[in-house]
Amino acid sequence: MNKPTSCCTGSRDQVQQSGTSKASACSKLAFSPVTNQDIGKRFVNIPGGVFDMGTNAQDGFPRDGEGPVRPVEVSSFQIAPYAVTNADFLAFVKSTGYVTEAERFGWSFVFHILASEETRRQVVNVPQEVPWWLVVEGAYWRAPEGPDSDVADRLDHPVVHISWHDAQAYCEWGGFRLPTEAEWEYAARGGLAGKTYPWGDLLKQDGTHRCNIWQGKFPSKNNALDGYVGTAPVDAYEPNGYGLYNVSGNVWEWCSDWFSPAYHRQTAAIDLEFRQPTGRRSMRGGSYLCHRSYCNRYRVAARSSNTPDSSTGNCGFRVARSLD
Repeated sequence: MNKPTSCCTGSRDQVQQSGTSKASACSKLAFSPVTNQDIGKRFVNIPGGVFDMGTNAQDGFPRDGEGPVRPVEVSSFQIAPYAVTNADFLAFVKSTGYVTEAERFGWSFVFHILASEETRRQVVNVPQEVPWWLVVEGAYWRAPEGPDSDVADRLDHPVVHISWHDAQAYCEWGGFRLPTEAEWEYAARGGLAGKTYPWGDLLKQDGTHRCNIWQGKFPSKNNALDGYVGTAPVDAYEPNGYGLYNVSGNVWEWCSDWFSPAYHRQTAAIDLEFRQPTGRRSMRGGSYLCHRSYCNRYRVAARSSNTPDSSTGNCGFRVARSLD
């Protein structure tokens, strides 16, 4: 099977020449860390240790730099069991007045079957590389499918249309940080060694869906056999061995690292983080759009990336904390 070299996310660098207005550069916001106490209680302690990171499996994407497998050491840290929810992000916005990059650009990427007919009629820009992504004016975290949508009944779903810069601002406000790729994979494996998914090597166990991904013919028909066409609540499905939910599927999650296919060849083996700027930041976990025929990146070792100012309807984040 020919493996695609791009993933199921739209990127702002695909449409910057379209005539769509570009937001002004993000300025560093002077937040005093005001940790939301409810959010702060929701952390899992991950004990430090050594694990085999990456994969050499044939279903991987060598161009993404998923391997070679190597032992790496991670210090103890804390990570949220859930992705940041719409309710969490609402608390941040109410506290700070923060305006996301999607709002400042005036648009964000919406997957075509999730937009209403009226919204689709108004779309004038579709990136050729990923034509299932619509450039929707007025789409942002609170209106994820466009101006005629809202998240009032999805407060327990992961916040989406969040750029890497937006995630960083949230972390600064809350006294959190984004996990490194190594921390993310270590925690996502849940104590299992060398498995394809956070729960083992079989996508379904005992016929039970364990994650929110695409079923059907991508990109036109999602049978939603797992129960969801778009995002699912952050606590949907069974958690992994460390108590983390939805580290496969649902939404992509930003990591702190710059992205490079040479990640495993150029980073140290202890508390690794790729810090050399490359123009793209790492993402992990896959999303509700991942499908084996196109984007088999809901595997625990899979990697992807996007520009740090990009936002889509299938990308969010979870937060971590260091243990001093």
